[in-house]
Amino acid sequence: MVDPLAQVVTLLQPGAPFSKLVSAAGRWRVRRAEAGRPFYCAVLMGRMRLAIDGREPVILEKGDFVLIPAAFDFTTTSVEPPKGKHETPRIVLPDGEIRNGDHHGPPDVRLMVGYCVFASPDASLLVSLLPQFVHIRGEQRLSTLVELLREESRERRPAREVILARLMEVLLIEALRSTAGTAASPGLLRGLADERLAVAIRRMHEHPTRAWTVAQLAKEAALSRSTFFERFSRAVGVAPMEYLLGWRMALAKDLLRRKTEITVAEVAEQVGYSSASTFSVAFTRHVGRPPTHYARAQVAP
Repeated sequence: MVDPLAQVVTLLQPGAPFSKLVSAAGRWRVRRAEAGRPFYCAVLMGRMRLAIDGREPVILEKGDFVLIPAAFDFTTTSVEPPKGKHETPRIVLPDGEIRNGDHHGPPDVRLMVGYCVFASPDASLLVSLLPQFVHIRGEQRLSTLVELLREESRERRPAREVILARLMEVLLIEALRSTAGTAASPGLLRGLADERLAVAIRRMHEHPTRAWTVAQLAKEAALSRSTFFERFSRAVGVAPMEYLLGWRMALAKDLLRRKTEITVAEVAEQVGYSSASTFSVAFTRHVGRPPTHYARAQVAP
């Protein structure tokens, strides 16, 4: 059986270029202004406060894991933040650990933080299918995976990049499948948490070449057409045909990148279009340039 979540994570081509150990004591504040980078954090001891712009702050404690697939502006602080809005001083300890707040004595909190990268040119499309914020409590497997990532990133052993990529794939899948389904923000996970919608989503991933209609997908989900359309749009965040189009275009881009000898007609057939011209029009409208131009750009020096 095709696993839509595994397919999306694999196409994202995740990597783990950066992680660090951070500790803090006393009252402290760290403000981050990001540009959509994927961010993760595992709390190893103590408690802290995380405030993401546009969301209610949450208190994180030992054993918590947080994943933000596209991080922008957020602030981490002690549970009782310092007065004002300025960041507190930090130092780098001899072992490379970052210390925030009080630089003397034992820390109140210690965490592993890191950024990953998604190498896929379709990252923004694929990330849009994931929850905007993942907060998991008490999953030791996630803390173990984060520690393995850190150990591997610090070493220069053979096949390091391959191991890092595989560990990051496992970490992402483990974090995403641990998310409470129907409580997740709109996206693929919330759709898969709905037993009826999950059937339709899996059918689209199993048979992207089929000439699906909303009525046919509704039948697969054992729902009326109108109920299916409204339920799918609310859970996944896009209409069924829009989701199918995005998935077909992601598959098409992947084929054009990986198979330099493949023709546009062959790609069209493999992603569900009856002719190369129909596919080319759809691809150009969706991507902004014809498939032949896109393919040439992937092999350009």
